[in-house]
Amino acid sequence: MFLFNKVATISSAELATQLSQKPVIIDVREKDEFAGGHIPGAQNIPLGELERFNGQADKVYLVCQSGMRSKQGAALLNSKGYEAINLKHGMIGWNGPIQR
Repeated sequence: MFLFNKVATISSAELATQLSQKPVIIDVREKDEFAGGHIPGAQNIPLGELERFNGQADKVYLVCQSGMRSKQGAALLNSKGYEAINLKHGMIGWNGPIQR
């Protein structure tokens, strides 16, 4: 069992300021949700497939629609040794650019 309450979070405004640095962003929504609009540069790995993630980055940001699935995903990646940070309120709270 993962400790969901121990997951670090970041606000939409904070993440938006980091986009120019090309952070690793994983969108854990399903493919059709991702296609409807996502943060530019985000990779789509649905939550059910996240166990296979084997990226080279130490720090990753996770996003979903409301922040619940990405919080679960962040807890999973934290357990695998990544510094995984959840986007608070997910795409509902995202005020930055959207790619379609």
